[in-house]
Amino acid sequence: MTTDEYDQYGAEEDPYALALRPGRAPVYLRLADGRRIRVPVHRWHEPPTADDETVLERCVGPVLDVGCGPGRLCRELLSRGVFALGVDIAPRAVALTCAQGGLAVCRSVFDRLPAERGWQTILLIDGNIGIGGDPHGLVRRCGRLLAPTGRLVIEAEHEDVEECSAARYESPQGRCGPAFPWARLGLRAVRRVAEDLAFSVTDQWTSGHRRFATLVHTGAGLRSRRM
Repeated sequence: MTTDEYDQYGAEEDPYALALRPGRAPVYLRLADGRRIRVPVHRWHEPPTADDETVLERCVGPVLDVGCGPGRLCRELLSRGVFALGVDIAPRAVALTCAQGGLAVCRSVFDRLPAERGWQTILLIDGNIGIGGDPHGLVRRCGRLLAPTGRLVIEAEHEDVEECSAARYESPQGRCGPAFPWARLGLRAVRRVAEDLAFSVTDQWTSGHRRFATLVHTGAGLRSRRM
């Protein structure tokens, strides 16, 4: 992506917005300490992978896909007859999701959302446990969106890490978007957050180089067996 290409689309479109265009150059996360991490944006625009399939098979509708991007997961669920709604703060992400047959709303997960306390599955995939830079606050919010017997499916970092910092999306040429708070959590950290917020980890697994966990409200499994 050249500077001319960037300017063609307008300075208001940071590298994240441009990454939502299929076929774009790589995009990176530049952390506050200077580290640069490549964001797998190619995966956002492709059909669900075998790793994604391990998530999809654990989804019970209705499903809320938080930070849905172009909506590959929620669109796939809809194609299988499972109701799924994406939510993303980027208008382009929502437009792409809907244009390709999905359903999505342009809001923050912390805004008022449809069917609060009615979602059976909430997805935080592609590192979206980092949204807001406050994993405790995000999981607490998702807990208020879940039905009493619902589940929260989280993708963790492959390595054992727990860090919160400012980050920026960056193009290969070093063009940065605005700073935002972000977090990176490995599975151990996800388990600690779950315990702090009265969630139980009922499942955790690795597929390829990706790691995942399923959280439910503590006691939800027992309540569901009694119903």
